[in-house]
Amino acid sequence: DFDSKKKRKLAKIYQALSSDPIDVATLRCMAIGEGGLLTDEIRCKVWPKLLSVNTDDLPPLPGKELREDNKDFQQVLLDVRRSLRRFPPGMPDDQREGLQEDLIDIILHVLKRNPQLHYYQGYHDIVVTILLVVGDRLATALVEKLSTHHLRAFMNPTMDSTKHILNYLMPIIDQMNPEVHDFMQSAEVGTIFALSWLITWFGHVLSDLRHVVRLYDFFLACHPLMPIYFAAVIVLYRKQEVLDCECDMASVHHLLSQIPQDLPYETLISRAGDLFVQFPPSKLAREAAQQQAERTAASAFKDLELASGQQRRDAVLRQRFRKWPRGEERTKSILAKPRMPRTGTNRFAKLAVMGLAVMGLTVAAAVARSALEWAPKFELQIFP
Repeated sequence: DFDSKKKRKLAKIYQALSSDPIDVATLRCMAIGEGGLLTDEIRCKVWPKLLSVNTDDLPPLPGKELREDNKDFQQVLLDVRRSLRRFPPGMPDDQREGLQEDLIDIILHVLKRNPQLHYYQGYHDIVVTILLVVGDRLATALVEKLSTHHLRAFMNPTMDSTKHILNYLMPIIDQMNPEVHDFMQSAEVGTIFALSWLITWFGHVLSDLRHVVRLYDFFLACHPLMPIYFAAVIVLYRKQEVLDCECDMASVHHLLSQIPQDLPYETLISRAGDLFVQFPPSKLAREAAQQQAERTAASAFKDLELASGQQRRDAVLRQRFRKWPRGEERTKSILAKPRMPRTGTNRFAKLAVMGLAVMGLTVAAAVARSALEWAPKFELQIFP
């Protein structure tokens, strides 16, 4: 059964690649759907198409002269030296060291050609993943396109744009499970636990390269905000662990920052796609802005709160949480009665009620279409 599904998927991928023009919509669906792009050989062919990179006109390999008088070289060098665990176990030292040298050169090449981009710690985790899959020359072109589009918000002089993206996390959680949302708000855990997930596309926190490249198939085929939806479904998947945790910042942060390695990746990818269709970024933008405003206000009045001497809210909330329904009953009630008003057709509402366990072609096509609608508008502001 698995082999026959794989053969059918391979046939669809190669048919899409041989179409004139290339059927990018189908390639996006294949990258999003169960199993992703299946092999690195296929990724070498499809990833460039997803990023509109012309493989017939690749740039020459970067030279070592980029290291001279480069303001980023020392930091890049330190980060790359610390990246040993990002290479497959058992790789010969000389091969790994050669790839690390390539990694440095690719990063410096992209930064040199795009002075508006600013290096950040964690960027190398994304670059090394692409390098391991496609090799140095193609990786140089893919990383440059990725850096000027999907990763652009992370490469600004300040972290304001990155914080803005993190602000989408709690509204997504609130739509699907208000209990978890309110608990996390009471614990004042914030969203910093998800920062490394977001800016490395989970490359820094997942140890198995197979899982990382599967996520990259998904993210490359989707809207740039998809990683924050995937972060949300991880939190929601661990909802019981969260609710059983002590309701304080240190405890919840420690729990969530220790990401499990045995996640049901295909199921979570499916759920992230469902959530994106149900609650697209345009519907969450106001809530994300409100999150930022509330955090700013909370920070400004922290001293006043500490001086108030009143009973901590978490003690009251924990008593209230114990009385709330949990499990399937709670989930069904949330899905059946969405808190956000909907417009247009009933398709999104039906998807919410159905709670698809495995992403179907309808959801995959909808998510892929959103990426295609975004892709030609690279020059516009990516995030609201």
